Formats: sequence, C-alpha cells, structure tokens
Amino acid sequence: MTDKRGGYFDALGFYTALDSTRQSRRITWKQVAEEAGVSASTLSRMAQGKRPDIDGLAALSSWSGLAADRFVRSDRPRPAPEPLGLISAQLREDRRLSPEAATALDSLIRSTYERLRRTDTESGS
Repeated sequence: MTDKRGGYFDALGFYTALDSTRQSRRITWKQVAEEAGVSASTLSRMAQGKRPDIDGLAALSSWSGLAADRFVRSDRPRPAPEPLGLISAQLREDRRLSPEAATALDSLIRSTYERLRRTDTESGS
C-alpha cells in the first residue's frame, strides 16, 4: 500500500517484529500492553493489519527498542537527513537538558546556521 508520495508504514512488519520481541521476552500480549502503556485493543487492531495511532506507535517503539523509521517503506531512495533535523533530534534526546533548554539551544543553532549559511551564499562561497 503506497500513498501518493510513494511511502507507507509497514504495520505488518512492525507487528511481526513486536511479536518476535514479545516471544523473546516470553510474555503475553496483555503484558506487552501493560508494559508499553497501550491498550490491548491497539494490539488487537494491529494483529488485524491496522496501523497504531502515533502515540501507540511511539510507546511500542520505545518499549521494544524498534526504531519506527525502519518500517517506513518507499519506492524512492531515502534522502540524506538535514543537519538541522539531526541536531534538533539529538538535543531533544539529551536527558541532561530540559525540554525548554533543548528548544532554546535548537533556536540558537537554527538562527546561527541560517545567518552563516546566508553569509556564505552571499559571499559566493
């Protein structure tokens, strides 16, 4: 199932990987739901081929250690990530920073980056 942009989330693949994780840990689906903080109905819907909502996906990804982006499928090659996107993600993952501090640093880096990038472009570099 591909959308107009050529990409989709492989919900069956993610569910299969979750099941492998569940089996490796020797727990029931009920325990998965409790440990991950999702409803049992979310897991039942996934078993029927339906996609989880974004919060359910985040919770299950966090619980399992499975990166959700590994299940994004596309006919197009993946572009290289933008440096500012990577920096922003890293700042938000840093547990030593409060969300407010991460946002402040992100804003500072973005504005500096944009100012320096324009300067390089205008100078012909």
